[in-house]
Amino acid sequence: MPRPPDASPATATHCPYCALQCATRLSGARGAVEVRPDPDFPVNRGGLCQKGWTAPDVLGVPDRLTAPLVRDGDGRLAPAGWDEALDLVARRLREIRAGHGPDALAVFGGGGLTNEKAYTLGKFARLALGTSQIDYNGRFCMSSAAAAQTAAFGVDRGLPFPVTDLGDADVVLLAGANPAETMPPLMRHLDRAALIVADPRRTRTARRAALHLQPTPGTDLALALGLLHIAVTDGLVDKDYVGRRTSGFEAAWARAVAWWPERVEAVTGVAVSELRAAVRLLADAGRRYVLTGRGAEQHSKGSDTVAAFINLSLALGLPGRAGSGFGTLTGQGNGQGGREMGQKADQLPGYRSLTDPAARAHVSRVWGVPPDRLPGPGRSAYELLDAIGDGDGPRALLVVGSNPVVSAPDAGRVGERLARLELLVVADFVPSETARMADVVLPVTQWAEEEGTLTNLEGRVLRRRKLLDPPPGVRGDLDVLHELAVRLGEPAERYPRAPREVFEELREATRGGPADYSGIGYDALDAGAELYWPCPEGSPGTPRMFLDRFAHPDGRAWFAPVEHRDPAELPGPAFPLYATTGRVLAQYQSGAQTRRVARLAEAAPEPFVEVHPDTAARAGLADGQPARVVSARGSALARVRYEASLRTDTVFVPFHFPGARRANLFTHAALDPRSRMPEFKVCAVRLEAAP
Repeated sequence: MPRPPDASPATATHCPYCALQCATRLSGARGAVEVRPDPDFPVNRGGLCQKGWTAPDVLGVPDRLTAPLVRDGDGRLAPAGWDEALDLVARRLREIRAGHGPDALAVFGGGGLTNEKAYTLGKFARLALGTSQIDYNGRFCMSSAAAAQTAAFGVDRGLPFPVTDLGDADVVLLAGANPAETMPPLMRHLDRAALIVADPRRTRTARRAALHLQPTPGTDLALALGLLHIAVTDGLVDKDYVGRRTSGFEAAWARAVAWWPERVEAVTGVAVSELRAAVRLLADAGRRYVLTGRGAEQHSKGSDTVAAFINLSLALGLPGRAGSGFGTLTGQGNGQGGREMGQKADQLPGYRSLTDPAARAHVSRVWGVPPDRLPGPGRSAYELLDAIGDGDGPRALLVVGSNPVVSAPDAGRVGERLARLELLVVADFVPSETARMADVVLPVTQWAEEEGTLTNLEGRVLRRRKLLDPPPGVRGDLDVLHELAVRLGEPAERYPRAPREVFEELREATRGGPADYSGIGYDALDAGAELYWPCPEGSPGTPRMFLDRFAHPDGRAWFAPVEHRDPAELPGPAFPLYATTGRVLAQYQSGAQTRRVARLAEAAPEPFVEVHPDTAARAGLADGQPARVVSARGSALARVRYEASLRTDTVFVPFHFPGARRANLFTHAALDPRSRMPEFKVCAVRLEAAP
């Protein structure tokens, strides 16, 4: 139907949720915004999930923050003017820094921030605050995959090929991924393929699989070692590829040789026949991919687990070959760009290492400061939060785009730590659970009220475009950081307010780095250019990486010798069950946005504990009964949901809910030694009836 003459053109932008970044077109005024999927964008091809269709609802939630809040003498958060709030924050930051040093100040960012905001936040922390203590919630999401891919390939990009390549796949192995619920439009690219799904649960994705491998939680690494063992002993290794394009195979095989199929079955519970069928499906296919997700990665050995699946894909000759490959399914909207732009504790913009003298020299030149002004690496996300209240830990914390009170592991302990802060400042657009604990809350813009760029899971840089002006009293994050930086003594010109101006600087800061954005610009993106990093100036970008060489100096991919080990906590008499956590279709992350959308809240109003009927009966629990999931750290309330396909030793709880219903009250904070990823996906629990 043609558009009426007086109608304004739709604004082309992208969904604010997951890393697919589905293209949408927005129209209408505040309170009546309509969303339509863009049928021409190849990632979602005209599809949206429930969250995408209801995204405009968040723009008008009744408790939208529209004025700064400052905690008064009675302990209540009361409205305040912007100057009052910013002056207070800057004064307290200066006082704490003067008394305890710059590392007494900390910043906690988010994987949903635009590239421009993530870049500015990293610069603000290191220059305006002078602190090394900055990390972000992507540490809870992609850090293990990033560590493993960097070690194997020399650089980390979630998918080093376009999503659309999956549409031609014959076979896809999904290890610990449930895209049918977490990113449903991706399934349009998997309809043709025979799926092998490794997951302790029979998820929506597993129900569509040709083969479902159902391992004991925490044994994905043993599973991957066993698959490699079979590939080698059955003569299915691509020896020519391994010889020409890789190094380290013998060392990796020396570890996998001990994982014969019967041993793997004993550890994982996956039958030998299923292990062999999985390897044969992959080996016999013409176009095949191995993809990992949070289920394989959110472990205290997550980096090694991803490395083991990379080893399998290298042995079969998949990475860097047209029509096949290895990738990881990034979760958050800008999970990829968020870690490339400098808000991660050990990284500078362009995916540069903070400990590399050349990288420090390059970025410091762009920022106009001497290299020795850049602090060294700080604590990882959980370690930063857990250090609050210790002698040398943070005393002031700025949280931007995150809700760690719900999303952090061992959340009860994290909440206690946050309560010890001398100053907690939260920038958000709704009163999240973390914002409710704050001393100062700063109301900032939402996705449809701002300009910027994001980088989706395939390394494609996308434009976020503004439909609406924000409500009166709301400011953009770049404005907030500018105002605070100036109050802290920084030159105003160092912190541009305009996203386009920030991006021009970002291009220079990333120039020559592993994630080079220097050849990307707003004009090109607005003209419809499809640009994937690395994109040096003058380059068309790199939709498919590694076709000629990998990013290591020798041009080869590196196998990693890895060995299975138990999770930090195993079931025992007091806590006889494995618990694992994850997402459901109608909710997203900590739920701060989606729980406020009536249609989503109706679809998923409360947490449940998915449990086999026999297991529930042993605990004296009936279907639909309120229960408590209890670990050595704490407990969470959830309603029993019978699931006959679940392992009898395992329960599942979604993590989107607040208060006493937080799944992360019982999760474990054991950290991966390389990525510092917490062990969200497995801990020991028991079930109890709840009043």
